[in-house]
Amino acid sequence: MDYTISSLPIRIVNLKTDPSKLAIPSLAISEIGHLPGRTYQQRKAEFPKWAFGYVVKGQGTFQINDGPIQAISPGSLFFVYSGAKFNYGPTLDNTWDEYYVRMEGSRVEEWISNWFQHEVVLQLGVHDYLVNKIETMFTLMDSGLPANADRAALLLETLIYEFYQLSLPQKETNKSESVFSVLDDITNSPYGSFDATVFAEQHHIAVSTLRRLVSKHTGYSLHEYVHRSKILEAKKLLLSTDQQVKEIALKLGYEDTFYFSRLFKKITGKSPSVFRENM
Repeated sequence: MDYTISSLPIRIVNLKTDPSKLAIPSLAISEIGHLPGRTYQQRKAEFPKWAFGYVVKGQGTFQINDGPIQAISPGSLFFVYSGAKFNYGPTLDNTWDEYYVRMEGSRVEEWISNWFQHEVVLQLGVHDYLVNKIETMFTLMDSGLPANADRAALLLETLIYEFYQLSLPQKETNKSESVFSVLDDITNSPYGSFDATVFAEQHHIAVSTLRRLVSKHTGYSLHEYVHRSKILEAKKLLLSTDQQVKEIALKLGYEDTFYFSRLFKKITGKSPSVFRENM
């Protein structure tokens, strides 16, 4: 652990395969990281490629060259890139919780030039469904398989598009906000069994509409998205508690522990016990 960055465990996963083996040369993730409790402040940092930072907790500042100092708060998104120097980090005696992705390829240039004012810190808010996408990208990149690195890149593209939608003026995003509320509620309700009919009624929509919204905005079926939200919570419980796999499975609504373990391995690439031992 690098205690100059944070006193908490940090995660960094680099591209583990030869770039020539990737099927999508126009887009690749070279590195993905999670820095909880970050205290380190970058000063005059330079970057060879594009990257973004998504802060989900804490306060700080961001500055490009000698430009204006911009505030960072929970839900802030900022970009770094070549040809400039960056000063950023949590304010004195504070920390922040940051996810970042370093990315390259012609698709990145297309996004930035058409979708974002990359010199401006964007205030997007903290959304669990976005964090869920990033956590899935971690799992895919960590497998070391070229096909999974490609899958992570495609998931990155959907994530960037969600960032773009959130950056639009409020009048253009009123409809989207209700969608985000639905996705957040699924992610924030991992315990017990999931009843699509009851959930849809709570949000005053039809089950068919619920399925369509989830598929359109996440790329997953409702069934798959619910499972992935539960497995994300399972990962947190495995790392932060001493609860047995059976206890965790029951909490999340899986009465069949073997089914839960197979599902966990399918999504993460590791069994629950191996995941706990290796982290």
